[in-house]
Amino acid sequence: MNRILKEFIRAFVIGTLIFLSFVGYYYVANRRVFDWIINDFWSEYADNMVFSIVLYMVNALWFYYLLNRYKGFIYTLKRMVLAVSGNIVLSCIGVFIARLIVIVSLHGVPVEEFLANEKPNSYLQPIIIALTISLLFYAFWYYKYRQENKVKEQKIIAGTASARFNALKNQLDPHFLFNSLNVLTSLIEEDPHQAQKFTTSLSKVYRYVLEQKNKDLVTVNEELNFARTYVRLLKMRFEDSIVFEIPEEATQPDAKIVPLSLQLLLENAVKHNVVTSSRPLHIKVFEKNGNLVVENNLQEKQVVKKSSGVGLQNIRERYDILTDKQVHIHKTGSDFSVALPMLSKQVSVMETQEEHIEEKRYLKAKERVEALKGFYGNLTAYLIVIPCLWWLNSRTTSFIWAIFPTLGWGFGLTIHALEAFGYNPIWGKRWEEKKIQEFMDDEDF
Repeated sequence: MNRILKEFIRAFVIGTLIFLSFVGYYYVANRRVFDWIINDFWSEYADNMVFSIVLYMVNALWFYYLLNRYKGFIYTLKRMVLAVSGNIVLSCIGVFIARLIVIVSLHGVPVEEFLANEKPNSYLQPIIIALTISLLFYAFWYYKYRQENKVKEQKIIAGTASARFNALKNQLDPHFLFNSLNVLTSLIEEDPHQAQKFTTSLSKVYRYVLEQKNKDLVTVNEELNFARTYVRLLKMRFEDSIVFEIPEEATQPDAKIVPLSLQLLLENAVKHNVVTSSRPLHIKVFEKNGNLVVENNLQEKQVVKKSSGVGLQNIRERYDILTDKQVHIHKTGSDFSVALPMLSKQVSVMETQEEHIEEKRYLKAKERVEALKGFYGNLTAYLIVIPCLWWLNSRTTSFIWAIFPTLGWGFGLTIHALEAFGYNPIWGKRWEEKKIQEFMDDEDF
């Protein structure tokens, strides 16, 4: 309801501005029509507002329907054709409804007479105005969409370092290392041979950590092998209190997941559940619907301090950086499972600083080229469509309605040009980049 009320107010404001624009135009171009409007000002204003509100609301509702359906991404050729076609159809319906209200309800003309006198020419001017405003709305939303995307990209870039830091911080729980050393100390006295095996497994764990810490993705088979080594350590600590099932290898040899994610999930299972010989912990790793699932029976420890959930959040953040696929967590009264998406390709492995900078420069250059292509496409369309509209205007009516799409689209084209060429009319060219560099160079910032 708040959205509808807000749009209704906008429709009222836009309708008033359009009406005043017409009044100003006729004051300059045709004083006789201007005097006629002034003599019947409120009636003309009411008629105008009915048209403005009806046309604005039907087009606004269509626009928000498209945003909801396509999750905000409507700027493809197919979707824009659908959007504009919908605007034209709904504008025709809106004009009919508005004319019905004005002519029948406000001016008292019988419905039969109204229908008999309806002609296509009566719909042309309102539809063109409604379509022009809709295109301006799409242009404004596209500009907003691009700006939000830029902010999102910067957040992702800034968040990558933080996510990687958290990944390193939480790769191996300090409690696991402390407990492992305690187990090693007791094994040295009780069973030196077992202590030697434990030390070998522990060294493999840390070697894997060092090898994989800078990788975004590793193969599922690598993670499965590491998980077996890691569980071997856990079994030495908990003996038969852990029952572990894991496949020998992945069905897709090239499938990849986030490194050390299995270790975090296995450590969480042990950390948050009771693990005793009378109540063994059953952990199962298996593939399902393109995901690697880690599942365990739920027998939570009764602890005062609530879990921070840092481990799961760490895995989610790393996946969010690399892919749109989501990590799924499912909890019931008896089981807890986490499904890790298996990805088809590796995003990046051990990027050097030079490679990272070069990639960012390439992406920035590509983005600039795409912006220029979009602008030149917009300019080409403007140079083709606007002359056609002026020709149509000259062939249909003496009212110069073509001035509205010319000025409206021209304004949008100017904004597009400023964005494409990176020029800010208030703060100058490349102001944003210069200011960012200034803050980066400021050691006290």
